[in-house]
Amino acid sequence: MGVEKLQSLRGMVDLLPAQLPAWQHVEAVARDHFRRAGLNEIRTPLLEVTELFARGIGEATDVVGKEMYSFEDRSQRRCTLRPEGTASVVRAVLEHGLLSQGPQRLWYGGPMFRYERPQAGRQRQFHQIGLEFLGAADPRSDAEAIAIAWDLLTALGASGLALELNSLGDANDRAAYRQALVGWLEQRREQLDPEACERIATNPLRILDSKNPATQAVLAEAPLLIDHLSAASRQRFEQVRQLLDRLAIPYQLNPRLVRGLDYYAHTAFEITSDQLGAQATVCGGGRYDGLVEQLGGPPTAAIGWAIGLERLIVLLERAGAAGAAVAVPAVYVVSRGPLAEAMALDLAMQLRRRGQAAELDLSGAAFSRQLKRADRSGAPWAVVIGESEAEQGVVLLKDLLGGGAEQRLSPPAVLAHLTGSAS
Repeated sequence: MGVEKLQSLRGMVDLLPAQLPAWQHVEAVARDHFRRAGLNEIRTPLLEVTELFARGIGEATDVVGKEMYSFEDRSQRRCTLRPEGTASVVRAVLEHGLLSQGPQRLWYGGPMFRYERPQAGRQRQFHQIGLEFLGAADPRSDAEAIAIAWDLLTALGASGLALELNSLGDANDRAAYRQALVGWLEQRREQLDPEACERIATNPLRILDSKNPATQAVLAEAPLLIDHLSAASRQRFEQVRQLLDRLAIPYQLNPRLVRGLDYYAHTAFEITSDQLGAQATVCGGGRYDGLVEQLGGPPTAAIGWAIGLERLIVLLERAGAAGAAVAVPAVYVVSRGPLAEAMALDLAMQLRRRGQAAELDLSGAAFSRQLKRADRSGAPWAVVIGESEAEQGVVLLKDLLGGGAEQRLSPPAVLAHLTGSAS
């Protein structure tokens, strides 16, 4: 009886060598944009206490109620694999007193975990990059955060982008709107799906995100949050819009775009693409002025966003902008025989120390098979060493692309030829 074949868990996907150049391209471009914007990277643990997300995302949300990977560790502590990045970043900033050093301009990246149905562009282990401005209250920080995301996606070659924008107002605005919305929903309870009915008491704003077609049809006539904004909130939102106009970033108002938790405030936005079908959101973000205080810190204005990399990679592949192919070596080193193989290893390492990408064939196969692999590698040059060459202290240099004559050179001479410098 054979050993059972092991496979990855559903929704936990391997990223193979042929796929990773596209990911590395996205990550490199993002790092460059963040560097130029004066952001510092922060890395937080994958595993946190469950309470962080219960308080930081909300007990009434689907993420906390249905989608988190939570368990008790050996000390009976409730632990959770992080389902998003913001709560962990805020926890780290508070734990290490970073706000005492002034406003924080941070970015993060890495895997997140949610137990939901896998689909194109979203797995149970998925990856995000995100930006967090902590201690930034000025409307310019809203526009800057949005502009960084817009420029990054544009630079990567993402197509069909649209920025959707709304204002959630301040706590008083939302309280007034919540009261109006609940009253309106109560009068139409029999027309809503069961999940929406449950949310009337717990999180009525989340009903506006319902995917149920019948509920969405009812909500078409629901009151709008933007109609309940104070004069000050309206003025602030107008400032953000004027700044986006000045930056020539097109946007469309979406009065249905909300965040269901009380610590969100003012600007909420999503960047979508018409190339992604129903799962159109590439980047989601907004202002969360109440979160730092809710997690035990001082009142702190903040805004942030996150981009899902799986969905972004799908978008870039459809746009033909997914980045470079698998890395191609500059030199492919072929050898056979004990002396030749030792010499080949030495030469490959010297090439790498001089900045060249050198792939060393370790198969010991016939020269014909090794040279076929050299051709397939895409390398412009092959260095060939047999036992007779090793005994004479020379190597053969083959031009794999230009078809030039084979050269017989000393190792120092081939190093100089391939690296453009004396050995």
